[in-house]
Amino acid sequence: MTTYKVAHKQEFEHNKLAKRLRREVGQAIADFNMIKEGDRVMVCLSGGKDSFGLLDVLLYLKEKAPINFEIIAVNLDQKQPGFPAEVLPAYLDGLGIPYRIVEEDTYSIVKRVIPEGKTTCSLCSRLRRGILYRVADEVGATKIALGHHRDDILATLFLNLFFAAKLKAMPPKLVSDDGRHIVIRPLAYCQEKDLIEWANVREFPIIPCNLCGSQPNLQRQQVGAMLRDWDKRFPGRVETLFRSLSNVVPSHLMDARLYDFAGLKATGTPDPEGDTAFDPAVLPAPTFPVHIETS
Repeated sequence: MTTYKVAHKQEFEHNKLAKRLRREVGQAIADFNMIKEGDRVMVCLSGGKDSFGLLDVLLYLKEKAPINFEIIAVNLDQKQPGFPAEVLPAYLDGLGIPYRIVEEDTYSIVKRVIPEGKTTCSLCSRLRRGILYRVADEVGATKIALGHHRDDILATLFLNLFFAAKLKAMPPKLVSDDGRHIVIRPLAYCQEKDLIEWANVREFPIIPCNLCGSQPNLQRQQVGAMLRDWDKRFPGRVETLFRSLSNVVPSHLMDARLYDFAGLKATGTPDPEGDTAFDPAVLPAPTFPVHIETS
């Protein structure tokens, strides 16, 4: 294959990827009414591939959307040792968009409070959320956009199942802990592998996290490895799992707060869900010879 043909094929694949990501983000925004006319969206930019991808796609959609909304990028400099503080300002200056760099030494707090070798993510996340909520007020943001994607949502589902005994995932839209902000996840339909590829295509200046990146045995990483293995060995399984999150049947679970099991009565009207679990309505014809004894 000639160099020209290789380049043309790469460009074609990159365009397909761009269209897919933009379509998925646009669909998530529409499905969950994430962004409305006049919103000021604060995009939380960590320096990782996901938040870079989120900002990149939202900036594109901002120019194409039938509604008007603003974007302001916010980065929290947590004072991790070796953090390249000049990278994000240079990148954002190049984009020519409004941004704010917030300097808070949460790294020292986490290292002081959490014993060596223990997971730091929980405390780090709580500290970061509190600061970002405050900054959202200061910059006049009406929405806070986070870079969690489809794989993050599924991993959270299994983390809650395995370690917290909860049937709970990560919602695409929610009210913040303080009750004052709307948090959105426009990448909810996007796959991590697409975001990794897009980061390479766009050559984002990725900044690694020295706090969580140095902890190889995190439960979230173990669950992520399980999902990647399933995706490889059982194509379609992960996609089906994700679709199940929007196809919930409370009457076939066991949470009496969601369904009135105690007050359930026979009314003579068939239950559309029935008691068949996932049995097919019509049994398929056998695919092997059937022998019937006639003696």
